[in-house]
Amino acid sequence: MFSIPRSSGILLHPTSLPGRFGIGEIGPEAHRWLDSLHRMGQKLWQMLPLGPTGFGASPYQSLSSFAGNPLMISFDSLRNDGVLTPQDLAMIPAFPDHKVNFIAAEEVRTAFLKLACQRFLRQCESSPLLERAFEAFCEREADWLDDYALFIALKAECGGRPWNEWPVELAMRQPEAMNDALVRLDEALEEVKAQQFFFFRQWQKLHARAQELGIRLIGDIPIFTAHDSADVWARPDLFELDERGNPIVVAGVPPDYFSATGQRWGNPLYKWSAHEAEGFAWWKSRLRKTLEMVDIVRIDHFRGFAAYWEIPAAEPTAVNGRWVGAPGDALFEALKGEMGDDVPVIAEDLGIITPDVTELRLRHGFPGMKVMQFAFGADSLSEDYVPENYPDESVAYTGTHDNDTVLGLFNSGEGEDTTRSAEQIQAERRTILGYTKTDGTELHWDFIRAVWGSQARMAIAPLQDLLGLGSESRMNTPGKMGDFWSWRFTWDQFTSEIEERMKDITSGAGR
Repeated sequence: MFSIPRSSGILLHPTSLPGRFGIGEIGPEAHRWLDSLHRMGQKLWQMLPLGPTGFGASPYQSLSSFAGNPLMISFDSLRNDGVLTPQDLAMIPAFPDHKVNFIAAEEVRTAFLKLACQRFLRQCESSPLLERAFEAFCEREADWLDDYALFIALKAECGGRPWNEWPVELAMRQPEAMNDALVRLDEALEEVKAQQFFFFRQWQKLHARAQELGIRLIGDIPIFTAHDSADVWARPDLFELDERGNPIVVAGVPPDYFSATGQRWGNPLYKWSAHEAEGFAWWKSRLRKTLEMVDIVRIDHFRGFAAYWEIPAAEPTAVNGRWVGAPGDALFEALKGEMGDDVPVIAEDLGIITPDVTELRLRHGFPGMKVMQFAFGADSLSEDYVPENYPDESVAYTGTHDNDTVLGLFNSGEGEDTTRSAEQIQAERRTILGYTKTDGTELHWDFIRAVWGSQARMAIAPLQDLLGLGSESRMNTPGKMGDFWSWRFTWDQFTSEIEERMKDITSGAGR
């Protein structure tokens, strides 16, 4: 396992930060959050993938594995840079404090970002120093930035449609069509690149501040990529696609206790032979870029590196799939050869995990995850997820972005939970109270104390659990469609009493 002292932290995606511009940003409010973490004695800030999101706003279905999400760009920071004015910001309408309205926020923010980019590019014309900084950024990131900018500009020109529905000469990147697009969309390309310049300049300042405070950032890489992404459009040869760019087979998970038809995610699967032939160069670039932004990387759906569930693209559900072996050993050996043996990776090894997955993780020294919520069945404890059984080389959680909150889990059953009977729910509650030896009035604190007191090297709780929130604040429900990813908090919820309590629990646990 990579070297890290016994420590703890909070799971909070930047979009959930407070602020008046419709969505959490990576400017002053994010720096204020770092200061709060520091006061609580926390050494870790975990977040979800940071890429630009498409339809559905899921961070796990990004338009790029390399770009930053422009919706997180701080407007206050752009005002300080002189590319937005106080008068501009005064024109921005009011947004909900506790929720992101992604459609409305994107519409408004895109217009003001365009204005900021235009002003910035004019500044470059009169400032050789600024122009050189922008040109250096574009040159340094050219391997992904050029394709991403063209993808975004063409997507806008094509009415937002997925790339495989564009005119064939654009979808298939025919040279003449690409050359024409570079000329035709020159202004739009520069604006997309300017957005990324804004994002990464702001992120570098945030990361530097975290390092000053001794706080490590934990990022997240989805194992698969979105079909409608610059990654797949630019390198279709690395994915299982037909001659028109449509997936032949897609990713998902098989039927289980929670879903009779499994989950059909729809991501195209990798053509692993092509990746191996290139020495896994794309994966090396992907991990290297992420580790420029964060200090530790959680890789989602780690079991897919041992074997993945392959579903024919024509199938409407995940029922008629099959397990296919993946070259996990070869990939991780290649990554370690590039970055050293102690690659700071956390393996998301939740769900039904077979011995080959565990053996793969252990061979490469990656810590796995332990989620306390998983310890409680209807009338028994799952020993693997009881905090006193967590190994040192693990990352322990009260819950994750895919779980209900602790209080939401305990209070579920009033009509919304259809997977368990009322008797099962009541039995689970008795098991939880019996284990914690409490009356449940502060169950979220009971969970935090238990996880923090475990032997796990790292302990993490979603901010919702610190705040004692219920199911209305849940970030996501896997396999379901709905208004997910939109939760936000406000500073009045995050009291000094919560900070002091977390500081005391953390100190007492030796973290």
